[in-house]
Amino acid sequence: MGDITISSAVRTNLLTLQNTASLMAQTQNRLATGLKVSSALDNPQSFFTAAGLSSRATDMSALLDSMSLGVQTLKAADEGIKSIQKLVDQAKSVANQALQAKATTTTLDKTAEAAAIAGTAGARTVTFQIGTASAVSVVFGTATYASAASSAAAIETELAGYVSAGGTLAGLTVERSGGDLSFSVASGENLTIAGTAAATGAAGFGIATSGTQGQNGETLAEAKSTFATDYNNLLAQIDQMSTDASFNGINLLAGNNLSVMFNESSTSKLDITGVTFNASGLGLTETTFSDIDADVTLLNTATSTLRKQSSTFGANLSVVQNRQDFTNNMINVLEAGAGNLTLADTNVEAANLLALQTRQSLASTSLSLANQSEQSVLSLLR
Repeated sequence: MGDITISSAVRTNLLTLQNTASLMAQTQNRLATGLKVSSALDNPQSFFTAAGLSSRATDMSALLDSMSLGVQTLKAADEGIKSIQKLVDQAKSVANQALQAKATTTTLDKTAEAAAIAGTAGARTVTFQIGTASAVSVVFGTATYASAASSAAAIETELAGYVSAGGTLAGLTVERSGGDLSFSVASGENLTIAGTAAATGAAGFGIATSGTQGQNGETLAEAKSTFATDYNNLLAQIDQMSTDASFNGINLLAGNNLSVMFNESSTSKLDITGVTFNASGLGLTETTFSDIDADVTLLNTATSTLRKQSSTFGANLSVVQNRQDFTNNMINVLEAGAGNLTLADTNVEAANLLALQTRQSLASTSLSLANQSEQSVLSLLR
């Protein structure tokens, strides 16, 4: 258009209109996109800085997913510990029942024939043992007993010194009813009575070996066997519970470890060491309740171990959740920083657009006036 000559006034107004149109297009684009910097051409420094901040926010968002999995894994382990603790408590209850069964007065009733010492019998030795204490041998000398009742009375008299306070069989109770004798202990121990082979039958004391009776007529060994079966079944349930406490393929109660990353460069993390909390890992083994006190001690130790580990996992969970909150806040800070560099203020841009529209209107009017001046010259020539 170099061949077309326009006045300086018209050219000035034309340039003003062009600049105004360009600014209006820019303002309209900012209002439409919400961005004041949408490409490196708008502001290279702001654009690339904002891109870096947004990239880090994206990386930290991915870490949040990992932290969330870590939180759930720890919660699964904690739930497992709580359930295992309940099973340990049940096992302790069974052990206490077995202990009570042992502590209940256990009585061995002998018939008149069994309690009688025959008239022609020589000296007879009978041993009494309470629990794991040393067996005490009692020697019954040669005597003639007219009846089972008198035999029982003589035996009771012979044992009196042993069962008295401070005696070697203190804790043994001897009761007589006619020709029957009842031996019992209430000290929480087993009672074992044994006699020489020659002392059995009608010619002797009538006792070779004996056990003790439980509350329901069963022997104490039978009662303890029932409790032991229940106890061992609970240990099997502990084994199963420990293998079921996994989350996303990680089981902190089955020896698996967990690492939770806290930053995008993996330089900040928390390593959580797993434990083996099956029955064996807790120091619990199948039992016959031969030593109930020892079994109860193992259960108490297992409880202490579970509580200590629960506290450790709880501390780990608190750390992960704290870092989770921190990461969420950091993401907000990064995104806000990126937004400050690139986001447009729609209120400002709307006001700019209104001002530009007014400027455009004024420039158009000014251009029209400039053209009217040239038309006036033309009218003079006519």
